[in-house]
Amino acid sequence: MLNFRHLHYFWVVAQEGGFARAAERLDMAIQTVSTQVRELERSLGHQLLKPAGRGVALTEAGQTAFARAEEIFRLGSLIPEEVRQAAQGPTARLAVGLSDGISKLAAHALLAPVLGTESLRLLCHEGEVDPLLAELAMHKLDLVLAGRPAPHKPGLRLSSELLVQAPVDWYGPKTLVHAAELREFPLCLNRLPVLLPTAHSALRGTLDHWFAEQGLQPNIVGEFEDSALMAVFASRGLGVFPVSRLGGEDLERMHGLRLLGHVEEVKEEIHAIRSRRGQHHPLVLQLLDAARRAP
Repeated sequence: MLNFRHLHYFWVVAQEGGFARAAERLDMAIQTVSTQVRELERSLGHQLLKPAGRGVALTEAGQTAFARAEEIFRLGSLIPEEVRQAAQGPTARLAVGLSDGISKLAAHALLAPVLGTESLRLLCHEGEVDPLLAELAMHKLDLVLAGRPAPHKPGLRLSSELLVQAPVDWYGPKTLVHAAELREFPLCLNRLPVLLPTAHSALRGTLDHWFAEQGLQPNIVGEFEDSALMAVFASRGLGVFPVSRLGGEDLERMHGLRLLGHVEEVKEEIHAIRSRRGQHHPLVLQLLDAARRAP
């Protein structure tokens, strides 16, 4: 049987890059930590650490052991919280990754069908697509919502589905959106202050192409990764902005915003990306089914 205490000491030494710092972190004598790591190496039959300057580095065998130790102790750190949750009663856990390029207002609309689930524990992680897909492949996430399908990488074993292709509407504060602007849309974007998603968003490229087709040179005064934050700044009078029609319903709750115009030819795509395990998650299946049945 593997001695997990020895494995833990090795893991800390590898993280700290040396026995002295590891011993200080563990509040133990350096000799004790060193002895325990050597015992682990003897039990495995391979050297895991090698001298590197004033510290140590991982051998190839050590890299493999360290990767497994990372996974083991990450899972171990979840035990107290999961035990606490189990003692309180069953929960419906859903961990969703939201690409930083998609409309968060649209993402909220997609998640709405499961938000009323009893004892729901919703975990939302926002970030760039590649790290989110790595977490999905490691089963840390149940679903990723992104502006693009998953890249074809056989090792990841992920599946993508185009969930939404929603037209874009333009909104702005009442102080900027008047009857004249409504009649002159989209030419009014040349003079009104405009807020746009950053280049992280697939929608930004589509909008730039549409601007060129329309001969528009928008007066861009702000760029945002988060559509909900963009809507907040717009409601305070900073400018007009585009938003997926799917997320437009949430704007009705935001005081001071008015519809400026519709752009049917510009659409925001949201793809649902799942791992094999995620294909059977009941809440994932529920929200995907609701999206497929939506008009």
